[in-house]
Amino acid sequence: MQFSQYFYDWLYAKEGYYSHYSHIGKSGDFYTAVSVSKFFGGSIAKKIIETIHAGELPKDTTILEIGAHHGYLLADIIEFINTLAPELLDTLNFAIVERYEHLRQKQKEYFEESFGDVIDLKHFNDIKEVRLNSAYVVANEIFDAFPCELVYEKEDEKQLVVVNDHQLEFIKNEQKELLERCKKYEITKGELAIGYDEFAQTMCDNIATFHFMSFDYGDIYPRNDFSTRIYAKHQVFPLFEEGLKLEDYFAQSDITYDVHFGYLIDCFEKAGAQKLSYETQLKALVEFGIIDLLEMVQKHASEKEYLHEVQKVKTLLEPIGMGERFKMVLFKK
Repeated sequence: MQFSQYFYDWLYAKEGYYSHYSHIGKSGDFYTAVSVSKFFGGSIAKKIIETIHAGELPKDTTILEIGAHHGYLLADIIEFINTLAPELLDTLNFAIVERYEHLRQKQKEYFEESFGDVIDLKHFNDIKEVRLNSAYVVANEIFDAFPCELVYEKEDEKQLVVVNDHQLEFIKNEQKELLERCKKYEITKGELAIGYDEFAQTMCDNIATFHFMSFDYGDIYPRNDFSTRIYAKHQVFPLFEEGLKLEDYFAQSDITYDVHFGYLIDCFEKAGAQKLSYETQLKALVEFGIIDLLEMVQKHASEKEYLHEVQKVKTLLEPIGMGERFKMVLFKK
């Protein structure tokens, strides 16, 4: 079995990791920026408001989240829009792309608890179903969950990782398309994502005008080393760790890898989108105005509440952690 199929089955098969509800945060396998602080969504909301007020998107645009899990990020964005520009709630539309019915139900329940019947949340099963005139699309950590192949070049021999009975094996890579892509993007060892190009083309075909913002860990250049790893109860296990038994974690824990942003950007530009910016999470959130939002809290909350929020935002921004490790890319079409 090719590794991309094994990766897909691990996360998306009928009994895969994402097919059942998994907690994110302290009680789960990992943290995300969304689970760390509401101000992550708040800063994105501020950026969306500025984009609309600048006339780059209409006031009746759709804010669309892809890979929403519980729906916390979109809900945080709505909460801050209500604080910063409440008049937009009368005109904006809100939607989530979610393939799993149990997660769609969780999201509906959370929105009803948070907003009652004020917000009319629409669901799409797949990005292929989306047909919109305009949208501001947001996604947090989705591209590290696209299937990938593992490639390795040793002494001029091109190899490919396959999986048999949960055992990793190297075979000669004779797939022309993979070989050409590795050469083009100078990948000699590591992950080769599958599906970025189709995703980008579908978005560009289905949405007439959009801004698309995505956060993930990775870099603009290939690492040329294996980054695929397993997260289980906040412990990290490299895929090739000696003694690791994949069958013990298969479909029960998260599996992920570093995003090659250079390749991702190329896919979107080929599909017809324009890259507006590529920044570290630290720089992006500061530019979006996360410090301004904290200053608002300082004026209207107790010192204890303010300092509590400051500590959480520090986690988002710290240079030796999420602030530099995570990147933000913003596209426009």
